[in-house]
Amino acid sequence: MADVTRGYHVHITSDHDFFKLGLREVWRYRDLIWLFTQKNFKLVYKQTILGPMWLIMNPLITSLIYTVVFGGIAGLSTAGVPRLLFYLSSHAMWTFFASCLRNNASTFLTNSHIFQKVYFPRLTMPFSTVLTAFLEFAIQMVLVGAMLAVYVVRGEVSPDWALMPLLIPVLLLTGALGLGLGILISSATTKYRDLNLLVGFGLQLWMYMSPVVYPVSQIPLEGPYQYLIQLNPMTAPLELFRLVLLGTGSVTSVSVISTLVFAAVSMLSGIMVFNKVERNFIDTV
Repeated sequence: MADVTRGYHVHITSDHDFFKLGLREVWRYRDLIWLFTQKNFKLVYKQTILGPMWLIMNPLITSLIYTVVFGGIAGLSTAGVPRLLFYLSSHAMWTFFASCLRNNASTFLTNSHIFQKVYFPRLTMPFSTVLTAFLEFAIQMVLVGAMLAVYVVRGEVSPDWALMPLLIPVLLLTGALGLGLGILISSATTKYRDLNLLVGFGLQLWMYMSPVVYPVSQIPLEGPYQYLIQLNPMTAPLELFRLVLLGTGSVTSVSVISTLVFAAVSMLSGIMVFNKVERNFIDTV
């Protein structure tokens, strides 16, 4: 009998295409992303007394402290916006970004036990983390919305209703920025664990370098600080968010372009590096 397999060779190798993003496969696993999102959300507030109410209590207490320290003691201006509302809205936006970055920065380390047991597109984890951060942001916005309604009725705040659709791309850009930077750090921490320890400290410094507790209008127009604040990729999202919601904000083309470029570069490079590292991270984690 002739050997019908003669001349045929089967080679099983991993995909080494560095520029392949693999987003189509991630989309096929969108149900898994939602399951991971639910797991992430439930795990944080499991066996807690207040549960998701911490998402209301935490920003409220933090904003009250900001009101006393930065508004009362330091005397920082909030561009005519009631201080508590200014800090609540800024805190919600910054927390969304920080959660995306911080939680994704430890993707490989915290999920290595799952990655070792079963195959699924590893990118589903970071995307589920962003969705979890968005759910938490949406809950925080209930408090912001209630506070906003009070000040709108009192005539102290005038939202720009015509610009409300801009909130969607602003949130998408912020999520993409946090996702891209987070998975870049996560890829690096498979070899350099101390990077993960620096994330919290770095985010704290970044917050004070961003217009979170102060508006851009408080930065002197002359001098290097104005250039630095405009090149900060979180300046445009924060100012746009407040411009739409509170009716006040300083947005320039430089800050918008900086955010667009930074988000695109970090997102694309982060996914490519993440896909490359995930092939052999088990050997280093």
